[in-house]
Amino acid sequence: MSEQRKAWTTYIVLRLLFFVVPFAALYALALALGFTMMLAGITAAVLAALIGVSLSILLLSKPREEASESIYAWRNRDRTADDVAEDAVLDSETDGR
Repeated sequence: MSEQRKAWTTYIVLRLLFFVVPFAALYALALALGFTMMLAGITAAVLAALIGVSLSILLLSKPREEASESIYAWRNRDRTADDVAEDAVLDSETDGR
């Protein structure tokens, strides 16, 4: 597996786990506390999203950086010197407005 694919796979799987595990636990807890299924789902989803984002920010800086670098490498894989010069001209024109 390529290094770029590995970085993306790791990042996506961990992000999903950081949401799914808290969601399942919170959903079960809410149902045990007598919440309706709809309210339990909404409450669990909101809290799981907050937990997932927090864990992602705290624990996934390296995989996020690797995924970001793979995007950059993919976007610039076939760029020629002419493409770079053309982009510079277009950027300078839009900055001057």
